[in-house]
Amino acid sequence: MKKKTAMILGVTGQDGSHLSDLLLKKGYLVYGVKRRSSSFNTQRIDHIYNSKYFNTKFFPFYADLTDSSSLLKIIQSTKPHEIYNLSAQSHVHTSFETPEYTANTDAIGSLRVLEAIKILKLIDKTKYYQASTSEIFGNTQIPQRETTPFRPTSPYAISKLYAYWTTINYRESYGMFAVNGILFNHEGPRRGETFVTRKITRAVAKINKEKRGIIYLGNLNAKRDWGYAVDYVESMWKMMQQKKPDDFVISTGESHTVREFVEEAFKNIGIKILWKGKGLNEIGINKDNGKVHVKIDPGYFRPTDISELRGDYSKAKKILGWKPKVKFKDLVKLMVQSDIKKNK
Repeated sequence: MKKKTAMILGVTGQDGSHLSDLLLKKGYLVYGVKRRSSSFNTQRIDHIYNSKYFNTKFFPFYADLTDSSSLLKIIQSTKPHEIYNLSAQSHVHTSFETPEYTANTDAIGSLRVLEAIKILKLIDKTKYYQASTSEIFGNTQIPQRETTPFRPTSPYAISKLYAYWTTINYRESYGMFAVNGILFNHEGPRRGETFVTRKITRAVAKINKEKRGIIYLGNLNAKRDWGYAVDYVESMWKMMQQKKPDDFVISTGESHTVREFVEEAFKNIGIKILWKGKGLNEIGINKDNGKVHVKIDPGYFRPTDISELRGDYSKAKKILGWKPKVKFKDLVKLMVQSDIKKNK
């Protein structure tokens, strides 16, 4: 049998790197696509570059979701069995500052990939995975499932909702195998350093080493459904192996506040955080010595925010046989331990 081939758009990101690991273990040939940059941005896949897979089973390419010609060229030359579109401007706060770029990349970018598959007459050969997000739900009913109404509250979420419906449109209009993975927040040691979870665990690791330091955060009361990225990329692959394309919510079914994440992270270095004050004046202090470790910075508040995201993954459990393996406390622990190790 001919080896399966997969193209991963956004291969240098957290999900792209974990999905590469998974597919290579399954015997795929992987075409990893990234944007050209003047600086090295391959840290998450350097272990693949330095492995037996490089240029034997893993092949790097340059392309950009804002450039149709580059996408057409690499899809035409590789004709992959599966395309995973994980590339995006994925920071919600940043999307308020760069809404046009976010839309061009996250919304129109997905359209460019789907159009390339159609133009190149690969509909019967190539399956398409769209990385959707729980942000498309916004402030709506809880828990959120596949049938929950959408109320996006940021340029990022709006752009992702466009991509979500475009994926469904190409599936229904052209018979394309195209699926949406509506993934709730998923974290890990490879998470970007500007995302709140990684920002917290990096700061905690630094405080553990230097015995001092302050984390500046925004909305401590925001509740999110946090899972482990390694678990979640497995669901992507499972969606692509089904006989019929469909859309799935991937989550843990639990939600925790940013405040809880902070407390749990500090517990892993033996510090109990106590909270004092209210609103913008609230601080988190070390119970034992009174040192201030957490302060509020209004610059991190979004113009609009979601109070709570909590998913219902029962459809994925029933049809895909998928369920999360890593629980919240274990996730925080492995992230803190990883950043402590890196700090050494």
